[in-house]
Amino acid sequence: MLSDEESYLLDFYGTECIHCRQMDPLIERLEVETGLKVKKVEVWHNEANARLMREYDKGFCGGVPFFYNKKTGKWLCGAHNYETLKNWALDQ
Repeated sequence: MLSDEESYLLDFYGTECIHCRQMDPLIERLEVETGLKVKKVEVWHNEANARLMREYDKGFCGGVPFFYNKKTGKWLCGAHNYETLKNWALDQ
């Protein structure tokens, strides 16, 4: 399913989700400033990806945007500011 082994940060999103689109520039900034790679996973039009999100979500968030850090096992629900996103990504 997720072929990019380097990406341990997952961004589950919906194509038409306004809040997900608001996070896109912050995700891009995170990748540039930290060198981390974020794997974007569309869930509104892909049932396999939606199932994968539910496995990681375990009922905590229940929607998108949903971010999961495979390295730490921590998740982040909804849209956030850059500092919160960066702290989550770097486990700070």
